[in-house]
Amino acid sequence: MPKTSARLLSLLSLLQARRDWPGALLAERLEVSPRTVRRDVDRLRELGYPIAAVKGPDGGYRLGAGAELPPLLFDDEQAVALAVALRIATTTGAGIEEAAARALTTVRQVMPARRRRRIGTLQVTAVERPATRPDPPVGGGVLAAIGAAVHAREVLRFDYAPAFPPGAGGDDAEGPPRRGQPHHLVIWGGRWYLVAWDLDRDDWRTFRADRITPRIPAGPRFTPREPPGGDVTAFVAGRFQGSDGSGLRPCRGEVILGRPAAAVSPYVRDGVVEELGPDRCRLILGSWSWHGLAAAIGRFDADIEVVGPPELRDAFAHLARRYAHAAGEVTLP
Repeated sequence: MPKTSARLLSLLSLLQARRDWPGALLAERLEVSPRTVRRDVDRLRELGYPIAAVKGPDGGYRLGAGAELPPLLFDDEQAVALAVALRIATTTGAGIEEAAARALTTVRQVMPARRRRRIGTLQVTAVERPATRPDPPVGGGVLAAIGAAVHAREVLRFDYAPAFPPGAGGDDAEGPPRRGQPHHLVIWGGRWYLVAWDLDRDDWRTFRADRITPRIPAGPRFTPREPPGGDVTAFVAGRFQGSDGSGLRPCRGEVILGRPAAAVSPYVRDGVVEELGPDRCRLILGSWSWHGLAAAIGRFDADIEVVGPPELRDAFAHLARRYAHAAGEVTLP
């Protein structure tokens, strides 16, 4: 028979592995009598583990959730997984870097020396993807509020900050509170997004979590909808390929470039390049914004003839004024 301390850990591990355990089966697995199982269950209860007795023909036990955090049990694989998860938490953009570091220190302090040494030898360097500007962090409270609304299926009321500050050339402006039926909280490319049915626009939308400020109280409960195509992963991937299910970016334009097609096509991943002559080509390209599309086309350092639409021509005019101002040639109003 194993020693009492080892037997308690084995019993706790079994209780964590499945919802209900018949007493006789626990006794068989631990190679002890049912009476010993009852005594060990009482010892675990004294340590703070909420173990309930299950009524029925066989009787049994169930490990429940308690109001306080009792001692935790980790095997070696779980300990390594926990250490890795806490070390890479700094790349999630969830604003929990300091809390993750403190949690890792706490976990290491209560672990046996052997496991503590093993975690200490695990050196993980979390390298974030390079970016022109770092992604703004999302507060843990915001993620918790969004997650709670998703779980409860309650309408989320929130303020949504504009993408650009006033006067920075963006089209967004501070507006009235938004209302959405939150379905999924996802992370894509290091950023957190809410996938929701927008009640004001009567359509699916993805909202950046770092721009969301939840309002209290939440709205009424709702019946979940099926995302387009029935798969939220495919829906989100389609949106970040610039589509709403059609495979096309929302801002799509056509221009004639004074450059050979062979010089343009290597730098166009999801557009269309058509040769028009030795020094001319047609380019059809998409982007998330008209200003972004005009800037992307301008990088080819070629004469540009806009075929359409008018929004693209207006975007070029807008950028021309800004570039002239940057060069000190004109003063913007």
